[in-house]
Amino acid sequence: MTATTVASALVFASQASSAQSLPRIPDSTLDAYPTYNGDDLELKVDDKGTHFTLWSPGAEAVRLHLYTDGHNGKPYATVDMTPDKAHGIWRTSQKEQLWGKFYTFQVKIAGHWLDETPGVWAKAVGVNGQRAAIIDFSKTNPEGWENDKYVVTPHQTDAIVYEMHHRDFSAHRNSGIVNKGKFIALLEDGSVAPCGELTGIAHLKELGVTHIHILPSYDYNTVDETQLADRQYNWGYDPLNYNVPEGSYSTNPADPACRIIEMKEMVQALHNAGIGVVMDVVYNHTSFNDNSNFSLTAPGYYYRHRPDGSYSDASGCNNETASERQQMRDFIVNSVKYWAEEYHIDGFRFDLMAIHDVETMNQVSKAVRAINPYAVIYGEGWTAGDSPLPVELRALKENVSKIDGIAVFSDDIRDAVKGHYSRADDRGFASGKPGQEETVKIGIVASTAHPQVDYSLGSNSKFAYSPSPLSIMNYVSCHDDLCLTDKLRKSMPEANDSVRMRVARLAQTIVFTSQGTPFMFAGEEVFRDKKGIHNTYCSPDSVNAIDWDLKAANRQQFDYYRNLIALRKAHPAFRMTTTEEVARNIVFDKIKEPCLVAYSIKNNANGDQWKEIKVVFNGNNSDRTVNVPKGEWKLIAFDGKIDPEGLGTIKGGKTIVPSYSALILAR
Repeated sequence: MTATTVASALVFASQASSAQSLPRIPDSTLDAYPTYNGDDLELKVDDKGTHFTLWSPGAEAVRLHLYTDGHNGKPYATVDMTPDKAHGIWRTSQKEQLWGKFYTFQVKIAGHWLDETPGVWAKAVGVNGQRAAIIDFSKTNPEGWENDKYVVTPHQTDAIVYEMHHRDFSAHRNSGIVNKGKFIALLEDGSVAPCGELTGIAHLKELGVTHIHILPSYDYNTVDETQLADRQYNWGYDPLNYNVPEGSYSTNPADPACRIIEMKEMVQALHNAGIGVVMDVVYNHTSFNDNSNFSLTAPGYYYRHRPDGSYSDASGCNNETASERQQMRDFIVNSVKYWAEEYHIDGFRFDLMAIHDVETMNQVSKAVRAINPYAVIYGEGWTAGDSPLPVELRALKENVSKIDGIAVFSDDIRDAVKGHYSRADDRGFASGKPGQEETVKIGIVASTAHPQVDYSLGSNSKFAYSPSPLSIMNYVSCHDDLCLTDKLRKSMPEANDSVRMRVARLAQTIVFTSQGTPFMFAGEEVFRDKKGIHNTYCSPDSVNAIDWDLKAANRQQFDYYRNLIALRKAHPAFRMTTTEEVARNIVFDKIKEPCLVAYSIKNNANGDQWKEIKVVFNGNNSDRTVNVPKGEWKLIAFDGKIDPEGLGTIKGGKTIVPSYSALILAR
């Protein structure tokens, strides 16, 4: 279970809701519902007027309410909708093009009218997302949008992903950014902190990442968009309207078009900088149970249930969605297609992906890659609890070989390198804990089969579950749990930050030189902390915002990360794409010493200009000596320093590897 799910559960529990009790409909009845996948769900405007279509096969009656205001006032019209029982849908049309108006649906079930809902397919909403808006999307495109292009990384392993939250990245008083916490903060190229260092999008370009992963940016529930002066904060793992941008990240949440325009402007600015956008999506649960938009349109259908009719809870958030049901599967697939097409999103990260079934994820991959062959798609290959969905059907990391074109996070490399995520004081390989050497090797080969890796000695995985390096995301830290700085402060209380920064460099060097795709948490490059708090899903800016003064104070750390990224980008040997390549080209040294791993990447691997690369990781608190084949080697990394162009040369033989550091040589 991750902190994301803990946070979402807490968010859910804290919400005041007028939740009503819905009738419990047997699964056999729900499974028999006709489905509908037309492109007119739930709104279409053409030269004949405005047309509404709602899928609600169990409804006795459905009515449409029309409003002039997105938040206040009563409807100016209420219209009964007409059923099409063969498809489970209800329709009505208005002869006018109702631009600027708002609407809700209301469904009658078991003799009772449920609460109003904007439906599950709202693409524009009023403030706080209670009413859907009717807008002309052709007027939401920034100038030059028709020429905007996806960022191309030929293989997923060529991507370098930087996970950030909109507020974290720009909200600090010293960010030098005017539109703090907004989508358009990333339009402010050239922003500078008082210390003189670049921030914002200029910082991302300087660092060299290929993609940013933005935490949930669809319309979520917990931030009151009418009270933004209160500087509310949430990660956003409490979905409300899946196909609308979050209003609090816009400069005017009351204007339905504003959030759409500004999110597109953000994507365009990042694309112009050569940076792709990966969107964090949370289709596995909803913020509410009976009062969710799903439940208010088709009670029971979109969720899994226990035998007693209660909501099953593999999400840890009081419910889980039923991706195996056709209408839910279609919703997920069509939703990611919509974000990819309308907003030019370059990829998706699936929260608790193992709640979804393998077939749905395969359809997601196929649909997204038909739009953008270079999409970067990955997810959490686990659940937060048990599920009625059979294990063999779940999109678990152990089942990733059944999923084409989607990667899973490696908890193997994460826990082995820094220590177990749930135990603050637990050390890992990089901070001197013995016994993790084989698991580090599992991480290096991206959990693929390798003749020199013994999975029976792995701390987490016991078999080579990955079909290729393309299926693995490597990381040591993310928004969940303690960030790397706080983890090292808690697990290495006797050390000072200078030593901890060496350990952090070693940890990230393992991630960035391993096969698979590297992923890092925003601010780690400046040794960002979160005041030692494990779960900051609703902590204030004083905890979550990146302090940009750290970039000047820890410039050596930033430069190490920048050069580490440049090294990976310049050398395809670290970015192999097949298991066969990895097994053929990576040769591990036979070392029995704790916290010491050494290997070579040979044969100009993956077309690399270097014939051989020697990599040694020393997680001990003292120097170690290793044998390097004799001959002239270019010194790339040594004693906490790194330069892709070289730090000098050495002749091989017995070579010292200083404490808590990586040695990288090339020839």
